[in-house]
Amino acid sequence: MFARSITDAGWLRAAVAAALMGMGLTAQAQLFPDNEARRAVVELREKTEADRKALTDANIRLAEQLQQMQRSILEMNNQIELLRTDLAKQRGANEQLARDVSELQRKQKDVVQAMEERARKPEQLKASMDGREFAVDPEEKRQFEDSISLLRQGDYAASSSALVAFQRRWPSSGYTDASRFWLGNALYGKRDYKESLVVFRTFLTGAPDHPRAAEAMLASANAQLEMKDSKAAKATLTELVKTHPKSEAAQAAKERLAVLK
Repeated sequence: MFARSITDAGWLRAAVAAALMGMGLTAQAQLFPDNEARRAVVELREKTEADRKALTDANIRLAEQLQQMQRSILEMNNQIELLRTDLAKQRGANEQLARDVSELQRKQKDVVQAMEERARKPEQLKASMDGREFAVDPEEKRQFEDSISLLRQGDYAASSSALVAFQRRWPSSGYTDASRFWLGNALYGKRDYKESLVVFRTFLTGAPDHPRAAEAMLASANAQLEMKDSKAAKATLTELVKTHPKSEAAQAAKERLAVLK
């Protein structure tokens, strides 16, 4: 009976030990899943933190790139504005250059034209008439001298026609005053006293201080006498003596006045 008790006690201890062992295995089996969950949470947290940090860094880099791009765009706009300003200045300079070139071409054209005209025209000659010197065209000089030559030959009609033609062709000639004086004489020579008087008056009005003014007044008085206008002739002769007292024409006027009285 004592031996049976011992056997029962051993069995009991074995049973308890088996139960305890079973309980340990169950607890250990429950512990492993909790650790894995914690590790998964930690890993997920670490990954989330890493993703957040990466996203933050990416945003920072993106902001820096955006700022750099904005600075680049601003700089580019400034360069474009400078280029526009330079282009406007260059355009203005080109326009001014074009105007300068056009003006230079115009002046060059004028110079060339003047040179061509000078080349076409014969060289001017010096002429002297009644104490005056002036430049004349060779043809101008020839035409005037031919007119006076006809007058000296006594061909008053041809001379008067030639002098009228001369005045029309050379209205600004240095011979103008002389041509009027001699035209008056030519008309007087062909007995056209009325027209002769008109020409002498034109001569005296245009050149009252001409060296031949006294002679023109005396010729005018002679034309008036030929026209039987002694009163006008006396007035002209009196004016001649008063205006040109020392001239030879004034002496002849005095003699005429003495006869007319």
